[in-house]
Amino acid sequence: MSDLRQPPESQKAAVDNQPAVNGKDGDGQSSPVGRLAATVERLRREVRAAQAEADGRALIELAKGILVERLGCGPAQASRQLAELTVQAGVTPLEFAVEVINQASRDRVSEVTSAFLAATASADPPDGHSSAVRLRTAESGALAADDTQAVADSLLEHALTPLGAEAVAIWALGADGSLALAGSAGFSTAEAGRWRHVPPGVTTVARRGLTERSGEWIRCLSETGLPSIGQHYYRDGGRVAVPAETGGRIHGVLEIVWSAPLEPPPAAIVRQIEALAELCAHTLETNALPHPDDATNPRVLPDVSELMDLADGLHDPALVLVPHLDSDGHLVDFRIHHVNSRFLDPAGRPRGVVSGALLLEAYPMAAGHSELFERMERVYATGEPFRAHRMRLTALVDDVPLAAVADINISRHGGSVLLIWRIEDETARLASLLQHAQRLGRIGGFEENLLTGEITWNGQLYHLYGKQVSDPAVRLEDLPAHAHPDDAVAIGRFLRTLLHQRRPASTAFRLQRPDGVTRHIRVVAEPVLDSAGQLYVVRGAYQDISAHHWTEVALAATRDQLAHSEQQASERNRLTLQLQHAIMPPTRAPLEVPGLDVAVRYRPAETQHLVGGDWYDAVVLPSRLVLLCVGDVAGHGIEAATSMVVLRNALRGLAVTGAGPGQLLSWLNMVAHHLTGAVTATAVCGLYDPENNTLRWARAGHLPPVLVRGSDAAPLPLVKGLLLGAVPDATYEEHEVQLAVDDTLLMYTDGLIERRDRSVEESLAQFLTVARAVPPTLDQQLDRLLTHSRSDTDDDTCIVGIRVA
Repeated sequence: MSDLRQPPESQKAAVDNQPAVNGKDGDGQSSPVGRLAATVERLRREVRAAQAEADGRALIELAKGILVERLGCGPAQASRQLAELTVQAGVTPLEFAVEVINQASRDRVSEVTSAFLAATASADPPDGHSSAVRLRTAESGALAADDTQAVADSLLEHALTPLGAEAVAIWALGADGSLALAGSAGFSTAEAGRWRHVPPGVTTVARRGLTERSGEWIRCLSETGLPSIGQHYYRDGGRVAVPAETGGRIHGVLEIVWSAPLEPPPAAIVRQIEALAELCAHTLETNALPHPDDATNPRVLPDVSELMDLADGLHDPALVLVPHLDSDGHLVDFRIHHVNSRFLDPAGRPRGVVSGALLLEAYPMAAGHSELFERMERVYATGEPFRAHRMRLTALVDDVPLAAVADINISRHGGSVLLIWRIEDETARLASLLQHAQRLGRIGGFEENLLTGEITWNGQLYHLYGKQVSDPAVRLEDLPAHAHPDDAVAIGRFLRTLLHQRRPASTAFRLQRPDGVTRHIRVVAEPVLDSAGQLYVVRGAYQDISAHHWTEVALAATRDQLAHSEQQASERNRLTLQLQHAIMPPTRAPLEVPGLDVAVRYRPAETQHLVGGDWYDAVVLPSRLVLLCVGDVAGHGIEAATSMVVLRNALRGLAVTGAGPGQLLSWLNMVAHHLTGAVTATAVCGLYDPENNTLRWARAGHLPPVLVRGSDAAPLPLVKGLLLGAVPDATYEEHEVQLAVDDTLLMYTDGLIERRDRSVEESLAQFLTVARAVPPTLDQQLDRLLTHSRSDTDDDTCIVGIRVA
């Protein structure tokens, strides 16, 4: 092996310990050791040259054979034809022979040759051969090698070094899931010895390569923290681990090492490495390695007949399956080679009909629904057995469905697969479920033979009675002695119906146990008559209904408490409505202002428990200005109504000071935050001057007023203003609008337009459409707005409208 493929430490050791060359020692003097070393080195070069020449002759002879077959000529004429074509092509005979082989074979190696040429075009091969020659030489060396170590040497020298790879490892997969180092190149002998065997379950780069068909591609080994061979020498390099698979079976892993980080390779290079892994699979399949713990005993693949004998000796249904491959050697199905005597076909077919059929043809739904086929594929590929508890099997044969729960065991034996399943005993399972149901339901069963006096109880019934299993059971006629005296009448009625009228009966009573505990019990029984119509057996069950009884007691108390709460809530709602109507009656006389029509509408919530805090006000101040405002307190009920009264009266009192609407809202914000329990509310406040028809207004988180002029309706500008009560101090922006004759201004709360299924913008657009139609009077316009309102929140609604006359 060339020193260039050794790790850095090994290279340094080789240089430091290099003997004298050409018969001279380090001082240039001749010595016997130096002459011997020179002779050995010369012989090594001659052996390598002879091996390369032999590989080249094999490829040239193969190309001659192809020309003989294609041209229909003899060997001599084919040799001359090959020589003439080589001269015309201007290449070496070996390179032309490889081209002929590639054109004739069209195998995976030929498929990736073009990509290999592109990847290594800039390299200057030391032996002068082209990349295509090196790839074919690697294939030839791998197929001709007598062991996996020679395959590793050939792959690294001819195929992987042009790709920049530094080392390669070929791992053999054991039946127990272990990995054995079958061959390696580029690693020191000591490093290969340390990684001779990897036990099952140890996660390495090679083991990760088994999980995916595309393998494990790692940019830098140090970034993953995964252990692997040569990890100390090539820590910062890339790694590739590809499963070595052939015929659906994974025989091992091909691991390739780079000293530098690995960038994402093109698809052609990926296919090239997969082709090399397939070469390794053929070698691993041909040269089965001994188990690392038993180097003296080679692994023997058991014969199918031995596996059939094993299946026949099992007490569970078993199938012996052999792989069924397509023309390309890919696993597509399993053939049922043998079924044991315990096997029963779901469709009732004889075992001889099932035996010999393909698995997916005989049971197509068994693979698709239970993933059984995928599990068998994995077991056959890796050799790792699969076991599952209570796995659902589904088969569909001639439209007859079958579903069963079974314990599954799948294992590979040589080239065959053994499938064993143990279907759960339905009777035992139902009996177990019945026991659990009786325990959870606190039910105990009994049977009493009236002729012999024999009484049979189950264990749960002894537990209900507070007795030991060794204690005597209680006869039905003695039941009143174990019950509360007040239940004697009910028990007597039960016994008469059951024993004398011979009809099924049930009753509930209070059982007084020996330990002083009283349990509420329900007993159900039925009579069993003989052929002469005489009663001889009574069967039945006791159930502990104490929890149900106390639940009913608690439920009755809850009903009483709920009725009381409902009465209280109804009284609160009635008081809330009375308070709200006293402050803002639904109908109110219009406000008399010269040159101005003022109308208000208030629609209370349809549901009493949704009574809210919507409010409005329209009043002429001492300054002859008209105060117009609407507001909405957050929440519902008596708290919202009382907060509404506070804010409405506070604003009316503050307006007497002559302050503007912005200042009034600022003061009202302090009232909401400090004086009313920190409630929050929205409001619009406006002061209308009848002398010049102007309106100054401000808003606190509320929708702006809508101005209707002619056939147009639009909201006033959205001035800044935070909702009331959110912060201790807030300022509010004012806006002034000049009104003309016949202009209508509308102030409203969100209960007029709000919908659950639409945004505020969509609802406002619908409101503006309705507002553009102006009836003759202001009252008619407000009534029309209420009638055409599409709000679905059942909230309070307030509207204040003014029209300049």
